[in-house]
Amino acid sequence: QVQLVESGGGSVQAGGSLRLSCTAFGNIYSSYCMGWFRQAPGKEREGVAVIDSDGTPEYADSVKGRFTISQDKAENTLYLQMSSLKPEDTAMYYCAAAWLTYCNGRLTDGLDYWGKGTLVTISS
Repeated sequence: QVQLVESGGGSVQAGGSLRLSCTAFGNIYSSYCMGWFRQAPGKEREGVAVIDSDGTPEYADSVKGRFTISQDKAENTLYLQMSSLKPEDTAMYYCAAAWLTYCNGRLTDGLDYWGKGTLVTISS
């Protein structure tokens, strides 16, 4: 079993930046897909960005050029650097993981293990 713990959420003004972190604890496999998903009030969950153990990222169109997903394997930590934030980025952000070789399709379908989330609020 794996536990995912997110941090780094907060409130910033539009145009600002935030960096989210997710540390994995427990049984972690060498091949994986990990990522960030978000859910705004009254909306369905959507994929933000995923990355596989080889470091190949995939982004939602709405965040391309503004968000960067990265990982520190030595620290079992996943990051999401968010820049040029917009009010529509306001949501609960969740870290997720699955033991897969590649992330194919998982930005849409989701992953298997989930953190409890960290809240991001962007004011205009």
